[in-house]
Amino acid sequence: MRIVTANELQDWLSQGEVLEKDSHGVKVVRLADGRILKIFRSRRYPLIARLRPDASRFSEHASRLQSLGIQTPQILDLGWIERKKAISACVYQPLEGQPLDKLFRDSRTQFHALLPQLAGYIHGLHQRGIYFRSLHLGNILHTPDGGFGLIDFLDLRFKGRPLGRMLVRRNFRHLHSYLQRRKVPLFPWSELIAAYELASKRSS
Repeated sequence: MRIVTANELQDWLSQGEVLEKDSHGVKVVRLADGRILKIFRSRRYPLIARLRPDASRFSEHASRLQSLGIQTPQILDLGWIERKKAISACVYQPLEGQPLDKLFRDSRTQFHALLPQLAGYIHGLHQRGIYFRSLHLGNILHTPDGGFGLIDFLDLRFKGRPLGRMLVRRNFRHLHSYLQRRKVPLFPWSELIAAYELASKRSS
C-alpha cells in the first residue's frame, strides 16, 4: 500500500466533513468530492496488522461480497496513515441508500413494510456463509433499486457454507444487543424473527 503524506491527510481532514470519531481520533470523513475516507486503527497485534492491514482486509471483503452479489461501496484507494502504529485507510465511493436505523426513526411504516424483505436479505447472507458480527441497522442500507447493501464489514467472516443454527442465533443476539445498547424503542423483533423463519422454510 502507498504512504499517505501528512499534507494529503491534512487536506482531507481540513476540507472534508468528519462523520465519525472516537477517543482515538477521526474515523470517517466525507471528502470535498463526495468520496469517503475511512481510517482504521487496528486492535490486532501490530506485527500482524502491518502484514495484513485492516484497510486491505476491508477492501478484500468488499470484493468478495460483490462477487456474491452483495452491494457494497466501491473501494478506490488504500494507504498507510502511520505504518508503525498499524493505522491504515481507504477511500471509497459511497454506496447510495438510506441506513435502516434512520429509516426506522423517520418512516416506521415503510420500515415495517420492508421487514419480510430484510429478513430474506439476512437469510441470504447466512446462506452464503457470511457471519457478520456487526450486523445492525446502521450497517445496512436500503438502496435506490429497492434492495439492500452493507457499508461497514471489516468484522465479517466467510464460512464457506451456510451458517448453522448456532451461528444464526449468535448473529441475531448481536443484533438484539445492538438494539438494547441503542435503546431502540418498539422494534418489531418478533416479526423479524418470524419473517426470517418463513424465509428459511421457503428456501428449504
